[in-house]
Amino acid sequence: MAIALITGASNGIGLELAKIHASKGDNLILVARNVTKLNELKQSWEKQYKVAVHTIEKDLSKPNAAREVYDETIAKGLQVDYLINNAGFGDFGLFYQTDWNKELQMINLNITTLTQFTKLYLQDMVKRRSGKIMNVASTAAFQSGPTMAVYYATKAYVLSFSEAIDNEVRDKGITVTALCPGATESGFQAAAAMEESALVKGKKLPTSQEVAEYGYKSMMKGKTVAIHGLMNYIMANSVRFLPRSIVVKVTRKIQDKAH
Repeated sequence: MAIALITGASNGIGLELAKIHASKGDNLILVARNVTKLNELKQSWEKQYKVAVHTIEKDLSKPNAAREVYDETIAKGLQVDYLINNAGFGDFGLFYQTDWNKELQMINLNITTLTQFTKLYLQDMVKRRSGKIMNVASTAAFQSGPTMAVYYATKAYVLSFSEAIDNEVRDKGITVTALCPGATESGFQAAAAMEESALVKGKKLPTSQEVAEYGYKSMMKGKTVAIHGLMNYIMANSVRFLPRSIVVKVTRKIQDKAH
């Protein structure tokens, strides 16, 4: 029975990805800060799907959190077949006005923890010559993002890193998928304080379930870059043909608060 480790598994896209894996008969390792929610999911899914659900309460924005989780899974003899680095958050506001401590946590979570998880579990996958990794990036990865400068930059890192690692290990029977959703109905906007942004205000956004289903299928097919939604795909690719100065101005206009 395969095991999927999913970070940020207590809500949004991570929750839906975990549910899909459970429904396919995969055992789970769920990592998040909300231990109450994790235990609820464990009880519910073990009963419903007849799978083993292991829960690890962890603040993944803390240094070396990935190593602590890895060591715990090794101590329990759990082999991770699917690694899903989903945990991440954003912040909305002009960089000179935003909170540095929040941004440092964002960089630690969105970049450092994701990279360390990939390093640790990938080494084991290479020895076995099997495994799949999904790193949740964003359509934000394709251009810079005024008013969410650090978040966009972290997702550009995730995309670049994932593509490079996929190239390194594909001949070893392993694939790395960068899932790039656009704005999604997931609770992310509220956490990033961007409900008033023109990007999301009054818009009908795709659900976390729709994005998760697309991401799961893309990972299983071994797709390297998976952009959810036709318009997102067109927008992400069109920025390559426009001057960067124009792309930045357009992004700023889209991100600014709706009037």
